[in-house]
Amino acid sequence: MNLPLPHSWQAANQRQLAAALAVVRARLLQHALVQQEGPPEQVRDVEAALAALTEAESTMPAPSALESLCDAFRLSAFERDILLCCASLELGTGFGPLFAAMNGDPRRTWPTFGLALAALPGAHWSALTPVAALRRWELVSLAPGEQLTTSPLRIDERILHYLAGLSYLDRRLQEFLTPVPVPGALPPSHQELAERLRRLWEREPPAGAPSPVVQLCGVEPEGAQAIASAACASLGLQLHVARAGLLPSGAEERATLARLWEREALLLGSGLLLECDESTGAEALRLATAFAERLQGMVLISAREPLRLRHRASLQLDVKRPTRGEQQVLWMQALGSEAAVPLNGALERVTTQFDLPLRSIRAASLEVHERGPFQEEASLGAALWAACRVQSRPRLEELAQRLEPMAGWDDLVMPADKKAILREICASVRQRTRVYETWGFAARGMRGLGISALFSGASGTGKTMAAEVLALELGLDVYRIDLSQVVSKYIGETEKNLRRVFDAAQEGGAILLFDEADALFGKRTEVRDSHDRYANIEVSYLLQQMEAYSGLAILTTNMKDALDTAFLRRLRFVLQFPFPDAAQRAEIWRRMFPAATPTEGLDMTRLARLSVTGGNIRTIALNAAFLAADANEPVRMGHLQRAVRSEFSKLDKPLAEAEVSGWT
Repeated sequence: MNLPLPHSWQAANQRQLAAALAVVRARLLQHALVQQEGPPEQVRDVEAALAALTEAESTMPAPSALESLCDAFRLSAFERDILLCCASLELGTGFGPLFAAMNGDPRRTWPTFGLALAALPGAHWSALTPVAALRRWELVSLAPGEQLTTSPLRIDERILHYLAGLSYLDRRLQEFLTPVPVPGALPPSHQELAERLRRLWEREPPAGAPSPVVQLCGVEPEGAQAIASAACASLGLQLHVARAGLLPSGAEERATLARLWEREALLLGSGLLLECDESTGAEALRLATAFAERLQGMVLISAREPLRLRHRASLQLDVKRPTRGEQQVLWMQALGSEAAVPLNGALERVTTQFDLPLRSIRAASLEVHERGPFQEEASLGAALWAACRVQSRPRLEELAQRLEPMAGWDDLVMPADKKAILREICASVRQRTRVYETWGFAARGMRGLGISALFSGASGTGKTMAAEVLALELGLDVYRIDLSQVVSKYIGETEKNLRRVFDAAQEGGAILLFDEADALFGKRTEVRDSHDRYANIEVSYLLQQMEAYSGLAILTTNMKDALDTAFLRRLRFVLQFPFPDAAQRAEIWRRMFPAATPTEGLDMTRLARLSVTGGNIRTIALNAAFLAADANEPVRMGHLQRAVRSEFSKLDKPLAEAEVSGWT
């Protein structure tokens, strides 16, 4: 693992490296003198240098960098000595004149393979090949265009610093890779996955086969990182993460990156996590898959769904959010002193509704701390709930429009039996944990445990307002998604768009309001071609997502009769918003003008004769208010008459004069 080593190791490593260089120097001098028929005393110099090296190695508190490198790349003694010859030039040890003398040219002050083959013990030609460690791992490099045995050899800078005891991530990898810190204590469900990973890596794969790629799948990338990092740390390894979208597109660049990473993994003792988030495109996923398949060592992939690997075995582990009980423990730890206030079920309510990752729990706790201190459970519970709503918003706000709920029950003008259904929906959201879990309905294997509803009716009859009323009553956010914008002509894109919405919403259980359901849910006809078949797949996919969603999902349509009855049967609630009758229209008109609005001579009975929806009434009243304000007058029937004409013109709808006669 790439941890800083103590100063005592650094000093001992320097001594050991100097002693190893002295041995190589003595051997080179011995060879040079033998060639010149020099005195045999040089043999004793080699023996003395070897004794000094043995003594230096005995004082090492941990393996030296040279020893670790030789073990990692399985260098022979001959390959090790070649590497030391190359390092000697950079370390200023005076080897240059010796190399020049042995090369027979004062200008050739560098080592070569030919010199090494002639002068160093245990020489073997295989060390020169491109597949042998020195060249395969680019520990040394040849000068371009030179002959193999006479080319100058140069040590790689990263390897030189490593031998000197300075370990860092190769600069060529730094723009792609990020080290992952070792996490603190994991929730038990995540710790169990980390233990499974450790046991997997401890087992030796079949001879000649690489270890399988581990795919950590689910909506919890932060948890996947922590699990992988904990598993690596338990084996003394460091985890690095690479975003799949940042991988180079060129094959040669990816090959270089792979080779550098494999070298770095051997040097540092590291595992690699390829992170494929929801923004990773299809081409980037393909490149990430190919990249993972070619890498040696410990390779993991973090993705929403498992990637298909064709040329390497893979193992899938599903990473879920911590359980509700585990999240309550995380909340207690994050809240610290604030948790001393009696919570009396506040955490249970929060964890029932919100499914936040650890980073969001910590951020929400900080927000609560800033609002505190709290003396009462109610105020702390309200602060917790509000902070959770804020933390659950960012991902969803990139995909949908958040509506600010303003309307309450008193603002809804509709038949009592229709309001009763809305209250049933509220009860289902509030009590789903008790019914599904405590009372055991979820264990019955029932399909469709999500809460889904269809609101049908003409435009302006109150469908969106009803969703706002539910959101205000439940203390939740409501997001509007235009299904006509989600549906894509490209195969697979509609499902991907829908999955992103539901994954993002899952954190906060927000109310999802899907407008324009007709864009996807028209009556299904006999499948005539692949497009019809795929449209049915899209419908089924959305139904599955709605049934699995822990919050409330609402679909709106202007044409209920155009919807397939098989689809309607799978919804928990179907609510028809009727066109308001005259009495209801009069009530809507009475509630439309705020108390601060000056009015004069408004005839609600006459206004109610106009056959329009509540949405139209709202627009007419607002436009009339602007006309009155501009004339510096109270709102009168004449202003409303002008606003009605404008509204009907906008809708390209004929207006009978009898409907507005006498309004002035």
